[in-house]
Amino acid sequence: MERFIIPHDHEITKDDRRNLNGHGSVILWFTGLPSSGKSTLANEVEKKLIAGGTKTYILDGDNVRMGLCKDLGFSEQDRAENIRRIGEVSKLFVQAGVVVLSAFVSPYRRDRDAVRALVENGEFIEVFVDAPLEVCEQRDVKGLYKKAREGVIKGFTGIDDPYEAPLNPEITIKTAETSLEDGANLLVAYLRERNVIGG
Repeated sequence: MERFIIPHDHEITKDDRRNLNGHGSVILWFTGLPSSGKSTLANEVEKKLIAGGTKTYILDGDNVRMGLCKDLGFSEQDRAENIRRIGEVSKLFVQAGVVVLSAFVSPYRRDRDAVRALVENGEFIEVFVDAPLEVCEQRDVKGLYKKAREGVIKGFTGIDDPYEAPLNPEITIKTAETSLEDGANLLVAYLRERNVIGG
């Protein structure tokens, strides 16, 4: 069946959309332990980018699992498929000329590397949201760590399932030591230095 699939070459390009928007487009990929602050940081960065006139969109783990990935569980295979789908969606946003902020635990390096390979060099920015496990457990408003410790939840990242920290992330934000405001400012400054956004 795949031999009948022939991609159509559209005339409007990624560069055309970037020129229209007045800025570049990248994937900001926020990875870290559950409750490390990924979604909170992504939200703060998005507010700053929107205020500066940048077109953005946030893809968040729990929200995506309510729709696009609601058929997936939390096995290693399902997690890989979850990240594969998010990677493809993130790539579409890059092609649309948008800065996409993807906030996912994404515990396995190979899955994150597979997303990086989907886009051009420099279009994938791995943001390691680094917080010690004990801090993440203290912040856990959903009580998931407690349930994992009690054995109610199996295969929970950081407890009985591994988290593979990035080896060479583009940027690391230590959320136990850095304020939300400062962390967001560091990321916005990084995008300016890379000429993704102006200002």
